[in-house]
Amino acid sequence: MDGAVQAYIDAIPPEHRPLFDRLHGLVLALHPDAEIMLSYKIPTYKVGKNRLFVGAWKHGISLYGWKGDRDGGFTERHPELKHAKSTIQLRPSDAEAISDDELRDLVRAALGLSGHPAVTTASGGPAIAPGGEGRSWGARGG
Repeated sequence: MDGAVQAYIDAIPPEHRPLFDRLHGLVLALHPDAEIMLSYKIPTYKVGKNRLFVGAWKHGISLYGWKGDRDGGFTERHPELKHAKSTIQLRPSDAEAISDDELRDLVRAALGLSGHPAVTTASGGPAIAPGGEGRSWGARGG
């Protein structure tokens, strides 16, 4: 991982670090070859042409960058979360009630499947690759 990205991660306040680490682990479990860089001064995961920006802010963690409504229905299922077009704000307390499976679905919808363009099913939900359930990650350091 790039030194600037690691410096950003190391500077995340302790109250937000477990949520960042959880999201980071889920992204890498689904896309181990994702390129991680700083873009707009926040960590950015790049898979093909797709990008997912993950920034730590005063409120918690924000996710940005997918095109249009390509969030796999996440914001429809979680209207209580503060969100705008292609942006979701997650407070640590809100994220406790969201399963890793739902976050994986959001990552799949935003970044696509293993380097393929982000795709959805006919019903608008994310397409899931066979065996693509990934590993459940909890909060971890480093």
